[in-house]
Amino acid sequence: MAAKKSGRRKYGKAASKSVKRAMHKRKSGTLKSGRSGRKVKSREQAIAIGLSEAREKGAKVPRKRAAKKGGRKSAAKKGGRKTARRK
Repeated sequence: MAAKKSGRRKYGKAASKSVKRAMHKRKSGTLKSGRSGRKVKSREQAIAIGLSEAREKGAKVPRKRAAKKGGRKSAAKKGGRKTARRK
């Protein structure tokens, strides 16, 4: 059996309020992303925005996960998918 985790909260109450507010704004169609200013449609993005705002306010939110090294550009350099040109 796996070891039982303690009942400690991962996110604080203030963080959940911020996420709740972001989700309501998304549902009503008024939530916009910070960079492009476009309307947010995905649930995951709304949650990320809520957590980010809570983090700025100093609420109890774990820090962001580290991004993977490389990304899309390096996959092309490594020789991802090669297409042969026909003449």
